[in-house]
Amino acid sequence: QVQLVESGGGLVQTGGSLRLSCAPSARTFSTYTMAWFRQAPGKEREFVAAISGSTGNTNHADSVKGRFTISGDKDNNTVYLQMNSLKPEDTALYYCAARILSMVVTDTQRYDYWGQGTQVTVSS
Repeated sequence: QVQLVESGGGLVQTGGSLRLSCAPSARTFSTYTMAWFRQAPGKEREFVAAISGSTGNTNHADSVKGRFTISGDKDNNTVYLQMNSLKPEDTALYYCAARILSMVVTDTQRYDYWGQGTQVTVSS
């Protein structure tokens, strides 16, 4: 069982930046696919970004392209989500997820482990 611990959420004004971190309990980054999802109140959980630890391939949702960047640090076994130019519609609970297979996918059902989430609130 892999545990994922997110950190870095908070309250920020429109146009501001935050960096989320996700630290797995096991050294998974080099072989797993790691991803960020988010869920706003009353909405379904949606894909934000993912990175393959083995290939370095990334994928970002259209809604965050050019503003958010997913990256990983193999030495520290940590995945990051740098969020710039934040908008009120980015307000959500952000979840880190891990997938045993290395192919980057966007479907929530194909991820094996989930963190508890970290809240991001963007004020207008």
